[in-house]
Amino acid sequence: MLAAGMTGYGERSVTKELTAEQRKSGTLQVFATPAMIELIEETAWKSVAGELENGCVTVGTSLNVKHLAATPVGMKAVCRTKLLTVDGRRLVFEVEVEDEVQKIGEGTHERFVVQAEKFQAKADAKLK
Repeated sequence: MLAAGMTGYGERSVTKELTAEQRKSGTLQVFATPAMIELIEETAWKSVAGELENGCVTVGTSLNVKHLAATPVGMKAVCRTKLLTVDGRRLVFEVEVEDEVQKIGEGTHERFVVQAEKFQAKADAKLK
């Protein structure tokens, strides 16, 4: 059962493939903002996946995140999420990301619970 207060944890080693240069979000060899966002989304959806009804998944709909500090290749990034709000199908998470030295990201992330097959079919219908 989905309930406010549920938490999630995810981590990722920062590799060259996760840098701003490789992700085309900049030119430096530091943890890319898009890679941080991926870590946030993955941590959030996994934190609630086991509590969803059969056939349901969550989809990201909104992010309000600040990337506060750079993390070099070789360090680890850790994400923690906390489910703040369950409003019908709408879920709002508080998110924080740290490296081995300091907080590097913070904000909120919104997801919606959807029926996977119905959602996919609606998206695929755009191809017809």
